[in-house]
Amino acid sequence: MSVSKNKLDTALIRELAAILREGDLGEIEIEHDGLKVRVARGGTQIVHASVAPAAAASPVAALPAPAGPGAGPVVAAVPDNAVKSPMVGTVYLSPDPQSKPYINVGDKVKKGDTLMLVEAMKTFNPVEADRAGIVKAIYVQSSQPVEYGEPLVLIE
Repeated sequence: MSVSKNKLDTALIRELAAILREGDLGEIEIEHDGLKVRVARGGTQIVHASVAPAAAASPVAALPAPAGPGAGPVVAAVPDNAVKSPMVGTVYLSPDPQSKPYINVGDKVKKGDTLMLVEAMKTFNPVEADRAGIVKAIYVQSSQPVEYGEPLVLIE
């Protein structure tokens, strides 16, 4: 990694972006020698933090990721008990584009029912209900990238 005191090698970012595309990942993050770089779909965020003992905190520069097509609606408050994404990936609400969704708002679900799929590295991983109840809200749209821990569904 070629990094001077406050300058980041743009070839590194290009290489990370290529890995992101090739692996069909939602984001990739590395940290090395006090430098932390995170590249995510929809934008690039660069965070540079110097680690120096007994030194004042260094400034953090960031380029915010722009909201692009497929970005879900902004949700004001999401309850803590919402079912969250177990990984970074792309969410799919049905097994294939022609099929009906696994769940809809108002549906009754049992513990272990498949709610949706999260695709990561070309593997489709089912997201299962962690409890029985009624689907009160679905916070994502099909084909939307999701982050680890991002709220997906509210079951009450």
